[in-house]
This record gives sequence, C-alpha cells and structure tokens, in this order.
Amino acid sequence: MLQLYGTALRSRLLLGTARYPSPAVLTEAVRAARAEVVTVALRRESGGERAGQGFWSIIRELGVRVLPNTAGCHSVKEAVATAHMAREVFGTSWIKLEVIGEDDTLQPDVFGLTEAARILCAQGFEVFPYTTEDLVVAERLLAAGCRVLMPWGAPIGSGRGLNNPFGLTALRAHFPDVPLIIDAGIGVPSHAARALELGFDAVLINTAVAQARAPAQMAAAFAQAVEAGRAARLAGPMEPRDLAAPSTPVIGTAFRG
Repeated sequence: MLQLYGTALRSRLLLGTARYPSPAVLTEAVRAARAEVVTVALRRESGGERAGQGFWSIIRELGVRVLPNTAGCHSVKEAVATAHMAREVFGTSWIKLEVIGEDDTLQPDVFGLTEAARILCAQGFEVFPYTTEDLVVAERLLAAGCRVLMPWGAPIGSGRGLNNPFGLTALRAHFPDVPLIIDAGIGVPSHAARALELGFDAVLINTAVAQARAPAQMAAAFAQAVEAGRAARLAGPMEPRDLAAPSTPVIGTAFRG
C-alpha cells in the first residue's frame, strides 16, 4: 500500500483531469486507470457554476480523492492564495504545489517553491511539491514540512519520459523513506514502468492519457505498466553488465578436441 500523509492507497497511478475531450471520456479513463487520486486545477470562475457542479458530480460518482493544484502560479503570493481557495472549494488540506519559474519548460521556481511550501505547511496544508530532482531543493522542502516529493521526469506535457535517470536515481537513494512521485513528462507506459523499476512510489499522468487516441485504453495500459514496474522492483532486477554472460552452463557439456 502507498501511504501519502497517512492515507493508504492501493493504486500507484495518479491521474490528471485536464484536456480530456469530454466528461464521459474522463470518467472512462479514471475507471480504466483504477486511479484513487485525481488532480484538478482551481478554476476561480467556475466554482459555483454548472461546469464546477458537473465536475463534482463526476468525482462523487467515481469515489476518488481530489488533489487540487496551483497550476499556473508564478509567485509565492499567488500560489499561497490559490491553495487557500482550493482548500475552501474542495474541502481538503492536500495541495499539489506548483510555482512556475520558466515559461518554455514550465520548470519550477525552486526558491519560490520552498518558500511557499514553508508557509503552507505551517498553515496546516499537506503539500505535494512539484519540484526538480535537485537533492538540495529536496532537503529544503522536507525541512519546510513536506512529507511527499513530486520530481519531474521531463517538462510538463513533453512526453519525453525520464530525462535524468542518474539524478532521479540519486534522489531515490538519498531519501529511501520519503514517498516520491514522478510528475510531468511521462509519455508512454514504458516510462511509467521505468519510474517504478527505479524505486519511485507512483507516477502522475495527464497529457499522455487525455490526448491519446483512445484515452481509456491508454489509462489501462498505464495501470498495467505501473503494476509491472513495481513488481519488478520488488523482485530485485539483475545488475547491468558490460560483458556477455552465458545463460546456459558450459560445465559438463561435451567438448570435441
């Protein structure tokens, strides 16, 4: 079971809810993914309108937990204010904290991120920070009160997979007891399987499912990949070798002189 701020989850696949062709397709995808947590950006203009009510009816029907996020925020002040509005609208202290520092890559502003995390943790939020694989930043976020980290695999929506396996492997090794969720950049199920093989606890997927030709089918493929990656990690993968090693024993075989 995956433990996030005291909540036990069976699924290690979190699903975003943006960019789906229709609410019906979103519903099918969440069910196919067997996801227990979905992320949602706060829309100030739709909190009390029919669009917001329609989304809530989907969430109630699916029985999933909402992880609101501060997507689109570029400053500490904006992110903190959005988090407070999200807590009021969605009735949860969980918040996926995003403070964007660069528009082309949507790379986190790690300085603003750590400051916003410190403020929100002190105010009772349970923060899921969208961060990089930087070890020093991870230390600062944990010191600020975060108990989960969400490092990027690659830029949001890029589908490039795990751009820095060395850095991500180092992050996992340095923080063996901290839940680590790969967030952003996952494009195909093999990327998700690789993340779990490296020891990450879960992945968050949005664009790769929402923009697939068949979102529900892709969501099911990601669910299978996450399970396979986790099972492989627990089974203990072999270490890579530089030279070949025969799989068939040579001792006792016939030898012709």
